[in-house]
Amino acid sequence: MNYPDSVRIIEVGPRDGLQNIKEPIETKHKVSYIEMLAQAGCRDIEITAFVHPKLIPQLSDSVEVCNLLHRKQAESQRPLPAGINSVPPVPTNVGNYFGDINYSALVPNIKGLERAIECGIKDVAVFTAASETFNQKNTNTSIDGSIERFREVVNLARSNNIKVRGYISTAFYCPFEGRISPDKVVDVSAKLFDLGISEVSLGDTIGAAVPTDVEKLLEQVLARFETNTIALHMHDTRGTALANVVQGLRMGMSIFDTSAGGLGGCPFAPGAAGNLATEDLVYTLEKMDIKTGIDLEKLSQASRFMENILGYSLPSRYLHASKCAKC
Repeated sequence: MNYPDSVRIIEVGPRDGLQNIKEPIETKHKVSYIEMLAQAGCRDIEITAFVHPKLIPQLSDSVEVCNLLHRKQAESQRPLPAGINSVPPVPTNVGNYFGDINYSALVPNIKGLERAIECGIKDVAVFTAASETFNQKNTNTSIDGSIERFREVVNLARSNNIKVRGYISTAFYCPFEGRISPDKVVDVSAKLFDLGISEVSLGDTIGAAVPTDVEKLLEQVLARFETNTIALHMHDTRGTALANVVQGLRMGMSIFDTSAGGLGGCPFAPGAAGNLATEDLVYTLEKMDIKTGIDLEKLSQASRFMENILGYSLPSRYLHASKCAKC
């Protein structure tokens, strides 16, 4: 089996992991969580979303998160530029203080992108779906309507040297329409790439897919698009996320979205549980001699920190096993 030598993990815990939690989490705790993930070796971290606060109240502090990260990075590496005397606001002309870590954010529209630009974000993601019903309920527009909305987002992003990633939700199953045809996913992917989007992440939003579903979808997707432009975003609702990722590895995939501790769940998908836990994937990949660049113990510390903040255990199986000396 020709598995890849290394993989790129997109850590989505601070955004996708926290967005469904109703109890407000202090901004400083979110930033500490992000910093711990970075210290563990996570180099791609989706830190927030610039969405309307009424839609996702937990992420209403997106500007504050970015500003505090900017300030901490600046203080640790170099003197603060003139004009930055407190956390908010950070001027737009001070450059990117995120160093070699790719901090990205989700943006739903041009207003979200403009806010991301003001906060110094260099990578953003947009989201649509492969299910018309889900997309209507999630974004109040059709799939084609959402893609047309992205056109001005991509144009403005490219003029500001910002990369745009595309999420396709319900790439396997939809809570309203059932099984989704791979042809539909290929069609939506093509429309996103035609806009100039650099990478597409295929989401098992309700965690219903099994390895044969992954095989069938990737056979068509990878026949059309380069492997290094496609990612898998697997939810673990039915415990199949890790098996699905291994199937992706078998087919040459090397980009995966995961959430530390297994945090997550889509607020617009009834019954959707958390993402594949980053620890569980890193542990598996290490045992398979596939490099991730992530320190498993430091990663676990970040998840335990968030457990303490939330006041309950996270679903990561590795995290549970690591608490038991006999395991």
